[in-house]
Amino acid sequence: MPTHLPVFVVTTWLLAMLPGAGQALMLRQTIEGGRRRAWASVAGTCSGLVVWTTAAAAGLSAVLLANPHAYAAVRIAGGVLLAGLGVSTLWGLRRPAAARPVAAPMTGYGRAYAAGLATNLGNPKAGVFAISLLPQFLTDDGPVFLSSVGLGLLWALVTGAWYLLFTWAVDRGRTLVARPAVHRRLQLVTGCALICIGGAVASGL
Repeated sequence: MPTHLPVFVVTTWLLAMLPGAGQALMLRQTIEGGRRRAWASVAGTCSGLVVWTTAAAAGLSAVLLANPHAYAAVRIAGGVLLAGLGVSTLWGLRRPAAARPVAAPMTGYGRAYAAGLATNLGNPKAGVFAISLLPQFLTDDGPVFLSSVGLGLLWALVTGAWYLLFTWAVDRGRTLVARPAVHRRLQLVTGCALICIGGAVASGL
């Protein structure tokens, strides 16, 4: 396995950089709650990756992939969740920034973590990726289950590193983002993006 680790790290890093639901969620969380709340969502996303990897190692992802109804149910639930986040973001545009309630820190972090976890678990493509890609980096010199989980933890760390860098960069630009006109435009774009991505996930695109 060590021989393949550099290739695995590069592969998972590039996958994390692809635009999608994860980046849209992190952008939303950073804009609305700052990088600390976004980092809670990063932790939730990474937890979801570990869950998917463990499920793949245990064979559950294969069962999900073989059962069209179960796969569709997870896919639709994930799409509805993303679309709901998008609608919530757009709904926030109805009120001025000063009128928006500020959530308590722990509640905000807990909800942000749950949003990251649910967004990742609501995307069955993560499970398909786990079951199709991880075996390519396994060798015969060790227990398959533990090796798969180990790769999953590494996948989560690499993905988390990218999202931390991404949210840090977005947070650095919050002075610009804090301007009402810019903030509203970003909310509009992020909300529409989440709705579109949610529709794509739910429809299987």
